[in-house]
Amino acid sequence: MIDEKELSNLIYLLDDTDDEVIEQVEHKIMSFGHEAIPFLEQASLNEEEVIRLQRIQNILRELKRTEIIHDLEQWKLHDSENLLKGLLILERLEFPYVDEQEIHNKLDKIRLDAWLEFNYDLTSFEQIKVMNYIFFKVHKFKGNSDHYHDINNSFISKVLETKTGNPVSMGIIYSLIAQRLNIPVFGVNLPQHFVLGYKSLEGLEIIKSFNEESSIPEGGDNDIMFYINPFTDGLILNGDSIRSFLEQLKIEPKPEYFSICSNVEIVKRVLRNLAFSYGKAEQKEKSEMVQRILEVL
Repeated sequence: MIDEKELSNLIYLLDDTDDEVIEQVEHKIMSFGHEAIPFLEQASLNEEEVIRLQRIQNILRELKRTEIIHDLEQWKLHDSENLLKGLLILERLEFPYVDEQEIHNKLDKIRLDAWLEFNYDLTSFEQIKVMNYIFFKVHKFKGNSDHYHDINNSFISKVLETKTGNPVSMGIIYSLIAQRLNIPVFGVNLPQHFVLGYKSLEGLEIIKSFNEESSIPEGGDNDIMFYINPFTDGLILNGDSIRSFLEQLKIEPKPEYFSICSNVEIVKRVLRNLAFSYGKAEQKEKSEMVQRILEVL
């Protein structure tokens, strides 16, 4: 249990002029861990002394960064099969008090709308046709081409609110809904773009010529039946399309570019996008913080 009186006294000392004293006080406040965050936030609202306020805010940023890193490390070790949980940890970088239940409710609403259109005799293509109709036509999601590097494109709460996002966030939401419908759609970590793969769970049910095995490098995922581009209204692609895209970028086709990627890789990609977006918005401190989190992850 946190000692509020002790913490208040330590906060009061943050305007001391002795650097050694300040270092010891900050270290002691940091030792309280995440439990100190609400008290520091309240103190920052009431603080009028500029130097003390700056030091409170610096400690708050460090505590929140440390807490996010710890939670992401635990997620990676014990819960990485839950992609949404990892994304909700990232939300705290910008929206520490996001309503997580509201995010679940919005995803479930889209899932329900798709489920009402479904019957499980549908082929894989027909399933994706229904998904595309609900996602892009009914709920009007679209790729944010006009503001591609907008910071909000990396936060699921904002993408669900604005219905616009970058390829990664669009793919994440699309795949989360598909998986809630038991449709085997997962992320594919393609360079400079993010797509989804429809994974065969019981052998190929698709015309083999659509996705020739020769178009997938040795070691690639031959169980991916086709690919989906969530940034362009769910356009369906085959292995040759992926290979042509890589050739245009003059990137050597590697097996991992044709394969399902892990949730950890998806979260790392979100972080890389976010670091770039913060940098482009000249928010250097936040960009560096995200880079540090990425290095730890």
